[in-house]
Amino acid sequence: MRTNATFSVLFWVYSQRAKNNEAPLYVRISVNRKKLNISLKRKVEVNRWDSVKQRVRGTGTKARDLNLFLDQEHARLVQIYQEIRYQGKVISPENIKARYFKEDQNLFTFEDLFLYHNENMFSKLKNNTSRLYLTSQNYIRLFLKKEYNRKNYYLGDLDYSFILKFENYLRSVKPHNYRGKLQHNAVMKHIQRLRKMVTLAFHLEWIDRDPFAKFKSHLIQKEREFLSAEDLTKIENIQLEEYRLQKVRDTFIFSCYTGISYADVMLLTKQNVVKGIDGKDWIVTKREKNGNQVKLPLLEKASGILKQYEFDRNCMINNSLLPIISNQKMNSYLKEIAAMCRITTNITFHLARHTFATTVALSNGVPIETVSKILGHRKLSTTQIYAKVIERKVSDDMELLQQKLKGESVNTQRTENSQGREGKIS
Repeated sequence: MRTNATFSVLFWVYSQRAKNNEAPLYVRISVNRKKLNISLKRKVEVNRWDSVKQRVRGTGTKARDLNLFLDQEHARLVQIYQEIRYQGKVISPENIKARYFKEDQNLFTFEDLFLYHNENMFSKLKNNTSRLYLTSQNYIRLFLKKEYNRKNYYLGDLDYSFILKFENYLRSVKPHNYRGKLQHNAVMKHIQRLRKMVTLAFHLEWIDRDPFAKFKSHLIQKEREFLSAEDLTKIENIQLEEYRLQKVRDTFIFSCYTGISYADVMLLTKQNVVKGIDGKDWIVTKREKNGNQVKLPLLEKASGILKQYEFDRNCMINNSLLPIISNQKMNSYLKEIAAMCRITTNITFHLARHTFATTVALSNGVPIETVSKILGHRKLSTTQIYAKVIERKVSDDMELLQQKLKGESVNTQRTENSQGREGKIS
């Protein structure tokens, strides 16, 4: 663990609580400006305390014994700090105090866990995933404030009841960027992230039991929306006067004919276009989400869009195949385009990926294994969620089956008639 904490020890006298000229003696430990006071269970004469040297004035036995005690406690606190730092554990005033009283195994808090997790795990996560963890952590803080009126919580106190209360809180909260409350799957995702962090604490032996042992989370599989062939054609053919809408429409259509996600489209450069085994242009890239390699030949419509932006000034400056547009603006402008086309489907850029899988690929007979490879999925089951077979494809397949059955019936009848004639001849 990366540690660059600032640490200091200060002995001081609580003179406001002085009685008969004697006041309690405290030590203040500070880590990164966070302070915590510990009572040393000793008293000192107020007029004999040197606040600059943080020691007792005098050479008598009582003064020497107290100063020796302070020297020992200072050395002990510094040693505890060094031990925690060497062991790679979270350095905080609370953890130093816990180690001082030999109770550190039970006094790790959520803030300790957040700090350790973010410093050690974020380097392994994608930026968007890290952002989602920060959001979940903020929800936990808000929950602690509302439910327990506390800014922090000891991990050793976590139990099944805490998880249920947190789930109920998430179902009641209304985020600023939502029209209503969090949906079921969003609640489950926040709980899953909490579970991963708590499991980390369990593996680090910060807690001696898993509070999630009896908790079962489940996601509801939703129907994936996509554009029909008619709606896709409307967006392709609509005349747009504003350049901002043109470039958004073109980028969206490119994704509809490649299945490449927004994050990956924004990263495409000329180096990602190579000649394939068929001598045609292919896109070769890696998914930003999971690192899986994606290789696909460009369909004519996708290739035509790239040619439109081959000498686009912004694309040349950014060395990008298509204009760089923020996801927020992309989705906002897409809704404008949908309204102009009188399309009622709630269009987002991710809808292009669904549209490719269903309307463009599967509905035209592309095997699901090929679609899975193009989409960069690790499991075929993931593709089956994205690419449901639409009713028109079912109708076409059944019509083909009907024709085959009719053909077999006719052939059978012809064969029987032929056999009958042959019988008469013989």
